[in-house]
Amino acid sequence: MPRLPFSQALTANQTGYNPLTSWDFERLPWGAACRLLVNCTDANARITVRSGSQTIQQRAPVTAGGTAGVLPSELNVDPLVWIGSPGDKITLEIDEVAGGTPTVNGVMQVEPM
Repeated sequence: MPRLPFSQALTANQTGYNPLTSWDFERLPWGAACRLLVNCTDANARITVRSGSQTIQQRAPVTAGGTAGVLPSELNVDPLVWIGSPGDKITLEIDEVAGGTPTVNGVMQVEPM
């Protein structure tokens, strides 16, 4: 199962951070069950998730309570799960909205179907 862990400090008012840029599976070569776990060190980040032309999650707050560099688990973060079609480009757009410098942590997994 391809998996991409990420942890990134955002700059003040940064918009459009996509941790999947240049990942081998950013564009799905096959249909896949997709699972995203993401959290942030504060409550001031927003995320939009797209798969192909479908919006999986409109801009919404990222779960707060993360620790910089510590990957989230399903024990403390509700996973976002969807089915991606062959050829879909997965896009995460993470925005910092309060002028702070939080760290966003996450794990993206795709399971071929």
